[in-house]
Formats: sequence, C-alpha cells, structure tokens
Amino acid sequence: MSVTAPDGVATGAAPEAVLRWAYESFPRVVIVASFQAESSVLIDMASRIRPDVNVLTLDTGRLPQETYDMIDRVRDRYAIDVEVVSPDAGDLAEMVGGHGVNLFYRSPDLRRLCCDIRKSRPLARALHGYDAWVTGLRRQQAATRAQTPVAAPDREHPSLTKIAPLAAWSKDEVWAYIREHDVPFHPLYERGYTSIGCEPCTRATRAGEDERAGRWWWEQEGEVKECGLHWTGGAS
Repeated sequence: MSVTAPDGVATGAAPEAVLRWAYESFPRVVIVASFQAESSVLIDMASRIRPDVNVLTLDTGRLPQETYDMIDRVRDRYAIDVEVVSPDAGDLAEMVGGHGVNLFYRSPDLRRLCCDIRKSRPLARALHGYDAWVTGLRRQQAATRAQTPVAAPDREHPSLTKIAPLAAWSKDEVWAYIREHDVPFHPLYERGYTSIGCEPCTRATRAGEDERAGRWWWEQEGEVKECGLHWTGGAS
C-alpha cells in the first residue's frame, strides 16, 4: 500500500504532524529503530499520539552492549513491545565461512555484503505485513541523505511507503527535543559518538568531522558511509 503524501506533509510539516498523517493513512505502520537519538525522538512522539506503537530493531549480532541496554530502557519507559530481528543463521554461516568473521575490514564490497546479510535482508523480511515504515533519517547527516524525502514510495520494498518525519530537522533540534521531554538517549553519545552502528564498525568522532565519519573510518576518503538500508548507489 503506497500513498502519496499531501503537499503539507511532503514540504516540511512538523514531525508530529507527519506521524499523525502516517497513522491515519496506513493501517500498519512500524518504526524501525536503531536506538540512536532520532529513534528515541520518534518513539516518544509516536507514543504521545497513540498507545499501540509498533517498533522493530535489527540485532546484527555485533551491536555494542549499550545498544541492547537502550532497547530495554525504551521498552520499559514507554511500555511498548520492541520486535528484535536477527539475521538468517544460514546466511551468516555462509558469509563467515567464505570470508571470515571480520570481513568488513577487507574491502568496501565485503563490508556491504556484511550489512546486506545482517541488516538489509532481515529488514526486508520484517517489513512483510506492513504498509509503511518510519525511519530517523535526516538530510543534515550526510551528503547521501541531503535529498531525503519526508514520505515517498520505497524503491527497495515495493508497495511500502518510507517516512522520515525528521528529514528537515537539524541535530540541534533533535537534542532540544530530547532535553525538553527528558527522552532516554544512547550513552555512547556522552563518549563522543555522533553516529552509532555495529561495535567494530563505529568509533567516536573528532571536532569538525562529519556526523558519520566514525562509521567504517578505515575506508579510503570518498567511500560512501552508507549500507543498503538507505542507499543502493543512487539518490537517497
């Protein structure tokens, strides 16, 4: 079920308004949460709109312990169920058997394969049965996300609509919301992280670096800091 967003939503409505539109327009909506700051904001906003918020997260098997702790904190705070989705065991065994446990250090192509097995394929399976999914993408995060629409048909998951209520927000707006509403946030932010993914693929960033500079930092300058969840080699 793909629905075109009205002009008011598509051109920059407040995130709360975008979420209300999503819940009114689609029978089955899910927030796909990484439990970074944006996910925390979206879950808080959604919980103020309705009690039955569907949330799923991808457990790649390589997440920091702090991310698992965040899942429990959010589940308890909002009294919601969080569907934790894992990679297919057979896919993992084939990948690790052929390329090793830490294949992502060896080449960008192998890093993308790891992301495909641990993230993209599990997400595709988990989205079956939904009509729309909500993501915390923001245009300011990276050049690859600069054209992120607020709502659009999802090229990678036909018949679904992909919704990014925070697309136009800055990092400062995200953190202002967190402070105003006392929203729980990932503890790694207090240790200098500005983007948080799998433990071996993420480091803290330095002053002046891009928000996503801590992702796959060993790759050559100019390599795209994205996996297949939100970028497949074309426009965002």
